[in-house]
Amino acid sequence: MQKNGRMANIELLRILAMVMVVVMHFLYYSGSLMEAGVAAGSRKIIGTLIEAFCLVAVNTYVFISGYFGVKSNFKISKAAALLCQIWFYSILIFLALFALGVPTNGYGEGNLNIYGLASYLFPIETEHYWFATAYFMLYLLTPVLGTAVKNMSKRRLQITLGGLLILFCGIKSFSPIEFVVDNYGYDFAWFICVYLVAAYLGLYGSKFFEKKGWMIYGLSALGSFLLQLLLWAVCQKSSSFAYYFTVPFHYNFILCLTGAIGLFYGFLQIRIKEGRLSQIIRKLGTLSFGIYLLHEHIDLRGIWYEFLGKVVNPGRNQGLPYFFAELFFCLFILFGAGILIDWMRSLLFAAAGNALGKTPLGKKIRELDEEGRI
Repeated sequence: MQKNGRMANIELLRILAMVMVVVMHFLYYSGSLMEAGVAAGSRKIIGTLIEAFCLVAVNTYVFISGYFGVKSNFKISKAAALLCQIWFYSILIFLALFALGVPTNGYGEGNLNIYGLASYLFPIETEHYWFATAYFMLYLLTPVLGTAVKNMSKRRLQITLGGLLILFCGIKSFSPIEFVVDNYGYDFAWFICVYLVAAYLGLYGSKFFEKKGWMIYGLSALGSFLLQLLLWAVCQKSSSFAYYFTVPFHYNFILCLTGAIGLFYGFLQIRIKEGRLSQIIRKLGTLSFGIYLLHEHIDLRGIWYEFLGKVVNPGRNQGLPYFFAELFFCLFILFGAGILIDWMRSLLFAAAGNALGKTPLGKKIRELDEEGRI
């Protein structure tokens, strides 16, 4: 472990979670997922199986924050850095595409779109990136959540968590009808639930998850896949369960939560020897969020698969060899480009941070961060 406390095994998990996110987006944009009432070939069945094992990525990312965040302090500088990182991608990618003459959400057919421009300037408020929006809002709440968790008795925290999980996860996981308040886990309300579960386990631990982490992850993912396979067969004869067919792949589905917890504890047991490898893993972990901000940019998310897919599979063949060729090629390009761009961004931010640190604003931010450690 380094002085900054980052654990190489958890940073490796963070990298894997981001890889899983890219894989899920590839499966969606390439049409490689089973659909209710639609015939499914081997490509879609395999794609859905892979999705089941990757779906825990988002919950895992939030879980890491809650597990360690409850023991750390909120920093204004970190919140500002996260916001600036989001701005860096939302604005810079637009400007680059604009300079190249590529139609964008903010500029098309020779005209500027004021509503489109707002998505670059206000990425949090417009949900340019839904995950970044929810994650940033969650981070702003961490001082409140952390204080509440550490000042509540274990029993009261258990009751609170039980109520939240029943409301946001338990009932919907078994209901064949869609609830108005259910956003499938795509919002910071669900992120709060995951954060609190992680905070609870971070404070009190769980021998069950510590011993059975890998098994819980595998069974949860496999269970989600088999349930969806069953529901797909049912939907071939009746459309009554068309909504519930999608539930096993919602982030607030019970097996998606247990799978994320299991995967986290599985990685928690991994030991990576200190040295060059652990240093590389830590560095890649700190840069991995840039992969998401790059390929899910509003102007890129709908076109990167079409472009990269044609490079490796110009004939758009549907066989499994072509499927895996597209998958690994897209993953390699997006991961490499995301890491490279975020590394360059980190150098720019480091230089800007050093310059800002000498100004009155920089000194004030540092004072506020130091006050938060008391």
